[in-house]
Amino acid sequence: MKAFLITITALLFVTTLCSQSIAGDWHGMLDVQGMKLRIVFHITEAGDSLSATFDSPDQGAFGLLFRSVSFIDNILILEADYPPLVYTGELQSGEIKGVLKQAGMEFPLDLKQEELAKPVYNRPQEPKEPFPYKVEDIIFTNLEAGIKLAGTLTLPDKKAKHPAVIMISGSGAQDRNEEIFGHKPFWVIADHLTRNGIAVLRFDDCGYGASEGDFSAATTTDFASDVKSAVKYLKTRKEIGRIGLTGHSEGGIIAPLAAVDSKDVKFIVLLAGTGVRGDQLLLRQEELIWRLDEPDEDKIQKSLSINRHIFDLINKEYDTESLTVRISDFLQQSIADSLIDIPEGYSPEDVISQYINQMTNPWMLYFLRHDPAPVLAQVTCPVLALNGSKDTQVEAKQNLPAIGSALEKGGNKNFKLMELDGLNHLFQECGTGHPNEYAGIEQTIAPQVLETITGWIKQQTNLK
Repeated sequence: MKAFLITITALLFVTTLCSQSIAGDWHGMLDVQGMKLRIVFHITEAGDSLSATFDSPDQGAFGLLFRSVSFIDNILILEADYPPLVYTGELQSGEIKGVLKQAGMEFPLDLKQEELAKPVYNRPQEPKEPFPYKVEDIIFTNLEAGIKLAGTLTLPDKKAKHPAVIMISGSGAQDRNEEIFGHKPFWVIADHLTRNGIAVLRFDDCGYGASEGDFSAATTTDFASDVKSAVKYLKTRKEIGRIGLTGHSEGGIIAPLAAVDSKDVKFIVLLAGTGVRGDQLLLRQEELIWRLDEPDEDKIQKSLSINRHIFDLINKEYDTESLTVRISDFLQQSIADSLIDIPEGYSPEDVISQYINQMTNPWMLYFLRHDPAPVLAQVTCPVLALNGSKDTQVEAKQNLPAIGSALEKGGNKNFKLMELDGLNHLFQECGTGHPNEYAGIEQTIAPQVLETITGWIKQQTNLK
């Protein structure tokens, strides 16, 4: 479950008259408490009309549409509906000096037409050549979905059958390294495991990186189908013995789904996996992060109450058209009762559109309604579940007991649950566990996590 500064779906745009040409690509760098994010505005001119899209390449977001574009007297204003976002800047000597506003916060953002280099962070754990193992780029096919998926297989050099692990990423479009803010946790894990005699397959999510497919239309079950295809691929490799899965965050939901459907999965590792229904998880996540950011208890309770009611509607109404109407009616009444604050420069309709677009896309509807417990109860292979004590996105105290209870209910006696002190959602040693710390921490993953995963897999596979 990854926290992003910007998560925006497709928006309609309107056009306005402009004073002079500002068409082209404009590049800037946001700095949010140590997180550096490249932002690119693509402004197109057609006669007297303007339209615009933007990218946040460091978050894997591209082609996002602005609802409104205005350029008058050298002042550029760009507006998006979901989430409420406004950029205002002034064209000065070939540069745009401006400010990005989102969720009540303001971030300086100056733009130039020269492309910017990717942010560079100090990541001392990132593997470096030469490697004492084989690194092979591979492609495998998900026949059910009719797509090809691209990944990397790392193989120990010894001529023997090696246990293998398939890495499964968390929510959001992820590459094979699960890269976030310069961290490449899956690459670090793969390097450590392979140096210890365990093969690792990690792959780009469908529709992302070098993999085919449409990520925007995919749900958790589609990702589970991709994982089962990866298992089938590894079964064709003569170097591979017992196969297991390691899932992070949403990957911890996907791994049990795949394991239940595939007898070839012999063990699973859940890294910040979930044990409760999606709506309960997100409410607790919201509360934990709010309490680190917001001193006003009334404001926290208002937000939780709004989302709790919307989640209840989602769990009762399965017709999306009817659900949209019911959410809209509820939000209109909540706005009328002053339970929802309207950001400056936005209308009630903007806010309602934001909620509906966020809550009614196929992935979110599945996630909110899915209870991982019945699936975990069907898992018969060995399970290792790790959660950090300072994880504010998937709380250990909420989820680890639920995972254990579900496994016990199903009669699984070979599982281990561990709450690791002082670690966040990415399993970094951290301060508060707030997502805004991720970029500023040099450590990608705590060494104790690498050792724990490796040691447990060796036990399950009898690897010396």
